Amino acid sequence: MRTRRAAVAGYFYPSNPDELKESIKSSFLSRVGPGKLPPSEHKADALGYIVPHAGYEYSGPVAAHAYYEISAINDNLTFIILGPNHYGIGSPIAVPQSDEWETPIGTVEVDEILKRDIIKESNIIDVDDSAHWREHSIEVQVPFLQYVMKEFKILPISMSYMEMGAAVDVAETISRAIKGKKIMIIASSDMTHYESQSSVREKDNEAINAITSLDVSGLYRAISHSNITMCGYGPAAVLMHLSGLMGYSWVNLLKHSDSGEMTGDTASVVGYASIGFYKK
Repeated sequence: MRTRRAAVAGYFYPSNPDELKESIKSSFLSRVGPGKLPPSEHKADALGYIVPHAGYEYSGPVAAHAYYEISAINDNLTFIILGPNHYGIGSPIAVPQSDEWETPIGTVEVDEILKRDIIKESNIIDVDDSAHWREHSIEVQVPFLQYVMKEFKILPISMSYMEMGAAVDVAETISRAIKGKKIMIIASSDMTHYESQSSVREKDNEAINAITSLDVSGLYRAISHSNITMCGYGPAAVLMHLSGLMGYSWVNLLKHSDSGEMTGDTASVVGYASIGFYKK
């Protein structure tokens, strides 16, 4: 069994299991979070969510809005978790070779059947553990899933190459590979980075408007024209295009905030958003 060990436990979230669970609980109960603990009683017909991936003390409460909705799911799902490769190490778009991922809460199985089917359908997705070993964008989503779900598998996909054509290709590959399977997409992304709170809000809103309109090319234009430093625009574009292909045409902003709301420092903040993609 090849295990991918936690790379950012003790940095982005606590390495002690009890402290980690308490941190996630605090995210749900935060004034920026849902304000209540899972499970939710309302099961949303969602294909997936854009979810932030910073340290839990900064983005955890915003992420909790998505995971509160996910907590209503009783089915045994596979979560395809797409995240940017911040380090640029390894293959430009890659699933892991590892069989399971470990966090302080325990291990989660990688869906080998879905991985095989996606590799079979794709000309641009490689199998490469090196693209995943150091990266936090996917890892930080897993403890939240462990907190709200009883049984699930994951399929991580890291992206350092995020051009629109690649995102469309990945979405179309996923659409072919998931036929007959129970899946949900997590597109891991923070929004605008290290600008004033007012600037972050303005730029984030421009990106969010494109996302909620399922306007993939509009998102890329906004990022280029307004210099929006949204790190996971590729994963977001995959979910947007896939939603259009599969008829999930209602997109809802669950929560938009920034690190300044948590720290009180509004001079240089990072924006965070949880966004859901649903059937009409």
